[in-house]
Amino acid sequence: MRTVFFAGFWTFLLDQATKYLVVHAMGLIEKGEIAVLPPFLTLRMAWNTGINFGLFADGAGYARWILIALALVISGAVLFWIHREKPRRAGLIAGGMLIGGALGNVVDRVLYGAVADFLNMSCCGINNPYAFNVADIAIFIGAAALILLPAEKAA
Repeated sequence: MRTVFFAGFWTFLLDQATKYLVVHAMGLIEKGEIAVLPPFLTLRMAWNTGINFGLFADGAGYARWILIALALVISGAVLFWIHREKPRRAGLIAGGMLIGGALGNVVDRVLYGAVADFLNMSCCGINNPYAFNVADIAIFIGAAALILLPAEKAA
């Protein structure tokens, strides 16, 4: 479980540090957009009150608390599964990444009422209208790894 804790801790810390650096220290909240490597990487401020890609963003104020509760329940379920199944190290890291990312977004919802998204990537003439953050990346990689990695238990 130590591996899960450390993977989750560092994921959470990286997520919150990048959000603070970009949104507050670099002033993205006021500027709205900062071109880093246009058009490939742009920092674009977006407050996501829904889930991925803004789904369910137009929900009532109570949706925020439902999404917080859902993230906490999923994090608890992943911890329970890891404790029961005892997957190999890669599974422990993946679970920690998923939990750390989920908790990073929970903190945003509690503090701001929405998740601070700021990474926007476009390529090859396709203009991506969506923004995301480090927590979103960690949740995606963690969930995909838990699904795709062999479910072999550690010895």
